[in-house]
Amino acid sequence: MSSPCIAMIDTTFIGAALPVFSADVDAGRLRFFAKAIGQQDPIYRDEAAAQAAGFAGIPVPPTFLFCLEMESPNPAALREMLNIDIGRVLHGEQQFVYHAQAYVGDRLTFTPHIADIYAKKGGALEFVVRETQVTNQHGVRVAALRCVTVVRND
Repeated sequence: MSSPCIAMIDTTFIGAALPVFSADVDAGRLRFFAKAIGQQDPIYRDEAAAQAAGFAGIPVPPTFLFCLEMESPNPAALREMLNIDIGRVLHGEQQFVYHAQAYVGDRLTFTPHIADIYAKKGGALEFVVRETQVTNQHGVRVAALRCVTVVRND
């Protein structure tokens, strides 16, 4: 009879802050992103089209914040803090809640923390929930991001 799986990730890390960082919303990168996802709406390329559509400038497409979040000085900070083997990681879930529009030229600040750690299937699967608050250069809350990382255990 095999022994049951036991959760390996230390739950005392719940609430732990990860490094805060800022990223600039660059027009060229935004155009590249829009092209990569097949977004053909001119509001993501042309300031006049964006303003004609009622935006103050070229808006950030909904999932672009995930790309900016990966610009953290150390994208592996969560895995390193929790001693997670990248070979056991699965992307579980991504969620975005928007509070204000972000635009080309904005400088966005990302403030992430570990919101939860829990196990299922007797510890065979562990879940790490990272929540990140995003504000712009004016201190306006732009979005709340939520990412669930799944760790497979033997």
